Amino acid sequence: MRKPAVTSVPIASLMAERWSPRALDASSVVSPDQVRALLEAARWAPSFGNTQPARYLVGLRGTPSFDAILATLNSGNRAWAHRASLLLIGVMVTTNEKGSVPYAEYGLGLASENLVLQAVELGLVAHQMAGFSAPDVSASFGLPSDAVPKVAIAVGSVASAEVLEEDWRVEREKAERKRVPLAEFAFTDQWGTPAL
Repeated sequence: MRKPAVTSVPIASLMAERWSPRALDASSVVSPDQVRALLEAARWAPSFGNTQPARYLVGLRGTPSFDAILATLNSGNRAWAHRASLLLIGVMVTTNEKGSVPYAEYGLGLASENLVLQAVELGLVAHQMAGFSAPDVSASFGLPSDAVPKVAIAVGSVASAEVLEEDWRVEREKAERKRVPLAEFAFTDQWGTPAL
């Protein structure tokens, strides 16, 4: 299933093809080379002053790390994410040898976007989630106090929407992708004056 973005002008196919399905193929496997490519893409993201605040906890399906990450997800996310081939937790490191890391959350966001776009390049899909317990992640994985879990990411191969149990999820999965129009997105001169 594909849901390419409907854009006002053509954009790079990696971005147009990126979406966040919940219907994942429970038999799909992400190879070690694919995991390495995802993490390399994230590692080479820009960061403020090259501080590189992004770190990832990695769990392949069938491993204790996968089960530990899955257990930290809220029940709504666990209902579908158990089919993922790979679960990750994006963590931001907030200090280094120079002190506080500026824009650490922004740096983790950039790294995670790189990871998600690399998934598209590999023919995979990725779904980012805020619905998880950061304290449980910290406890389960022994994170230091300056390592803050910020996002969970499920990676795998897309499946038919009918693998989802709830009817509302199936409908949401099939729904058209939407974004605010450019006139409400980019402004010039004053707030609210469309740039385009």
